[in-house]
Amino acid sequence: MPLLEVTQTRHISASIRLTDTTALQVDQYAAFIHASADDVVEQALAYVFSKDRDFQEFLKSPEAQRITPTLRIRRVPASEAAEAPSKPASKAAVAVGAKA
Repeated sequence: MPLLEVTQTRHISASIRLTDTTALQVDQYAAFIHASADDVVEQALAYVFSKDRDFQEFLKSPEAQRITPTLRIRRVPASEAAEAPSKPASKAAVAVGAKA
């Protein structure tokens, strides 16, 4: 049995605004754990979402399916997406927050 299970992970680019203090702390935390700022934000949000019981209940409601998206997602032209093959991420790496 293999020690690692490789899974495909799809990433998108999105634009968010942070206060100066929060942006600095994201960079400081990234340096602290030897990861990228993207990884810190990804893992912090995943942690909050998984621990918030009220949010987990909300996700089960019909209202959760009818939200109006507000996140500004950067769309990649199809020609660029076809040229950049996605790299697999191991489950072990994902647990630390590494990006594919």
